[in-house]
Amino acid sequence: MNLDALFQQIQLTEKQAGEKRRRIQQAKCDINRCHEKINQLKEELNTAKIKLETKVQQLSEKMFFLEILKKREDSLEKQKAELINQKSILLKNFVYVKRKITEEEDSFTREITDFNNEYGLTSNRDLLIKKKVKTEINDLENEAALLKNEMESMEHKNVQLNALQLQKNELKQKLFTLQSELKDLEKLIKEAEGTTKDLEAEKVQVTEKPQTNPECLR
Repeated sequence: MNLDALFQQIQLTEKQAGEKRRRIQQAKCDINRCHEKINQLKEELNTAKIKLETKVQQLSEKMFFLEILKKREDSLEKQKAELINQKSILLKNFVYVKRKITEEEDSFTREITDFNNEYGLTSNRDLLIKKKVKTEINDLENEAALLKNEMESMEHKNVQLNALQLQKNELKQKLFTLQSELKDLEKLIKEAEGTTKDLEAEKVQVTEKPQTNPECLR
């Protein structure tokens, strides 16, 4: 082998060695980028997990509060049914009392009339009737006032029940929104996990590339 051929062989060897070093350096850069991507995805995944745990905690609290509200609603529904029943009974009693008062008033008026006619006391009849009627009217007004108070109390409780029903509907809407956000977050986590697996596979390929490349093994 002459000197020129030897010199060319040395240049070729140096060129191949430089190419090999360049490829190894490129592989190292690719591996570093993969590590950076993996670390970034891990951070994003941890952040997503923290957010998910927070959402789950909030959802759990909302569901717990909703359960308490439901129990309270059931209790108020029972109270409402009892109040409606009491209202019905009070109305029946009111009608009965009013009818009895009317009957007693008519009976009393007849008795007074008969008594006055029998003993000639017609001059006092109007006064006695007015007094009796006034007493009966006062009693009736008292009964009506009591009944009115009972009805107003029941109406107030019905207003509270309606407010609780509205609050329950709002909580259900919030619960539905949280469930939708939870599904979206789970989807993002699955996508991040898939990307992480792809990058891990790419990392393995890049790591093995210098060892399996014939030019690098030469």
